[in-house]
Amino acid sequence: MTSLLVIIVLALLSVAIWQLTKIFDLTQVGSHVDNSQVANDKDNNVQGYIMFAFLAFIYIFTIYGLFTWSHLVLDNPASEHGVTVDRLMNITWVLIFTVQAITQALLYYFAFKYRGAKDQKALYFSDSNKLETIWSIIPAVTLAVLILYGLYAWTNIMFVDEKTEDVMIIELYGKQFAWEARYAGKDNVLGKANVRYIEGVNTLGVDMSDPYAQDDKTVTGEFHIPKGKKVLFKIRSQDVLHSAYMPHFRAQMNAVPGMVTQFAFIPTLTTAEMRSNPDMVAKVEHINQLRSKKNAELAAQGKPALDPYTFDYLLLCNKICGASHYNMQMKLVVDTPEEFKAWLEGKPTLTEVIKTAAATKEAPAASATAPAVAPEEAPVKEADSTAVGS
Repeated sequence: MTSLLVIIVLALLSVAIWQLTKIFDLTQVGSHVDNSQVANDKDNNVQGYIMFAFLAFIYIFTIYGLFTWSHLVLDNPASEHGVTVDRLMNITWVLIFTVQAITQALLYYFAFKYRGAKDQKALYFSDSNKLETIWSIIPAVTLAVLILYGLYAWTNIMFVDEKTEDVMIIELYGKQFAWEARYAGKDNVLGKANVRYIEGVNTLGVDMSDPYAQDDKTVTGEFHIPKGKKVLFKIRSQDVLHSAYMPHFRAQMNAVPGMVTQFAFIPTLTTAEMRSNPDMVAKVEHINQLRSKKNAELAAQGKPALDPYTFDYLLLCNKICGASHYNMQMKLVVDTPEEFKAWLEGKPTLTEVIKTAAATKEAPAASATAPAVAPEEAPVKEADSTAVGS
C-alpha cells in the first residue's frame, strides 16, 4: 500500500511540474524568446560542461558501487577449478573497468573540447589507416587472449575421461520444483532411467531390470559429496528446462528434458571449513543482525520470528522454470571422505526402498481381507464347546 501511495505522489508531482512549465511559458508571452532551435555558443558551452558533469557522475558512482557492493561478490571458491574461474573473471573486470575509464574520459573530453562555436568548421577527412589499424588491432588482440584463456579453462573444466579418471558419479534430477540425487553405488555406473518407469517411490524412473540399477541410492532434501574427490554430475530434467547451479563451486549446467548433460568438479572445502572461514563468519553474523532487527518488527506484529541463519552449500535452479522457481533448491553437504562413506552406507538402495514400499502396501491389504474376529471371542467359544461336550 505504501508503494502505491509513493507512485501516486510521484505521478501527481510530475503533473504539477508539467503544469508549472506551461504557466512559465505563458508568462513569457510578449517578451523576446529565441525559438529558432539553433544552438548558440551559450548552449554549446552549457552542453559541454554537462558532459563533464556526467563524466564525474559516472566515475563517482562506479567508485561508490565498488566500495558499497563489492562485498556481495562471491569469494573463497570451494572447488579446484573455481580459482581459475575467479581469476578469469577478475582479469575481465580489470580490463572492462580500465577500458571504460579511458574511453569515457576521452569521449567526454573531446565532446567538450570540440563543442560547437560560431563560425567554427569541422575538419573532415575520409579515413585514417593508422587510426583504423590501432583501434582494430588492440581490441582484437585483447579479445583473442581472453577467448583463448577462456577456452583453455573451459576445456580443463569440462573434459572428463570416465574410463581413466577416478570419478564418482551422481545424478541430479530436476523437476518442478525440487531436486533429487542418485548415487551410482559400488559399481559406479548409473542404471538406465526413463520417465515411463516413474511409479510410486521410483520417482526418477529408474529401470529396475537393469543390473547396474540394483545398487543405486536416491536421496531428497539434501545430498553429500566428499572433499578431494572428483564428482561427475549427470543432470536430467523431468519436465521443463532447469539449470543445476552450485555457486560456491562455480558450477552450472542446464538440465534439458530428453537429454543428459554433465559437469564435474573437485570440492576443496568441507561445509564445516567454509562455515569457519572468517569472511563467511562475518557474512553470517551480518545476516543474523538483520534478522534480529526484522524479528523485532515481526514480534510487534504478532508474527513468528525468523530462524537464525546458518551457512549451507546449495544446489539451486538458475532458470525461471515456473511459479515456485525460487523454492527449487537442495542442501549440499561436503564431508570428509570418512564422514561421507559413513553417510552413504547408512542409505538404503533404491531396490530396498521399492521392496519396503511394496511390503508396506501389501500388509494393509492382507489385514483388510482377513476375517474380523475379536480377541476375547476365542476363550468364550472354547468354554461353550466344552460345556456342550459334557
